[in-house]
Amino acid sequence: MNDLSPTSRVALADLTKRFGNLTAVDHLSLQLSPGEIFAFLGLNGAGKTTTIKLLVGLLAPTSGSVLIDGRDLARFPEEAKRIIGYVPDEPYLYEKLTGAEFLDFVGTLYGIPQQELISRREQMLETFRLTSVAYRLIETYSHGMRQRLVYAGVFLHEPRLLVVDEPTVGLDPEGMQLVKTQFRKLAASGATVFLSTHVLSLAQEIADRIGIIHRGKMLACGRSEDLIRQNPGCRTLEEGFLKLVERNP
Repeated sequence: MNDLSPTSRVALADLTKRFGNLTAVDHLSLQLSPGEIFAFLGLNGAGKTTTIKLLVGLLAPTSGSVLIDGRDLARFPEEAKRIIGYVPDEPYLYEKLTGAEFLDFVGTLYGIPQQELISRREQMLETFRLTSVAYRLIETYSHGMRQRLVYAGVFLHEPRLLVVDEPTVGLDPEGMQLVKTQFRKLAASGATVFLSTHVLSLAQEIADRIGIIHRGKMLACGRSEDLIRQNPGCRTLEEGFLKLVERNP
């Protein structure tokens, strides 16, 4: 796979990443379409986070390529990254800023015009129910409030590709519901959402397709019901996932 198909936003083409003798990602190929929510599943050490870091440009591949809207991430990093939103599993916040100041900082980095930034900032604060603490220092925020602020920041510039590593970390049920709603709205606008998670029920609930990675290789990819059906005797995605991994030690 050397190029994006007409319906794809993202293409991982024969992507490989080695660290010495360890192959963390092994000739991985995948296409993601606009409007798609894709969930990436795997055991600890399967290669999920390494794949994500390759996808957002934090790591350079040993071989293969990442294409985003037809642009090679290695050749045109600034153009590609301009449309990406990324939430790592351990996000960093500037604790001596207020929530509003943090969103202003993020918006400035993405070049959002001032008046538009003010409007979007207020909208995100309201969406994630942070308006009442917008002018408090982030160091006073609870863990859940910090996570909501991270999401407010990542949705602020309306990314066309959203990449999230473990979306449920630090969120209470209300916060998770808010985030899932925004995932769906973003996808409905034509963006692509890529989620890496250990929570199989979330993947089954929200994802259009699911990919299962094991020892750096893609074992299976498809709709949750198809993945279950491919594993006779399994009734849930969790059972199908575990059976598939067991067959590939």
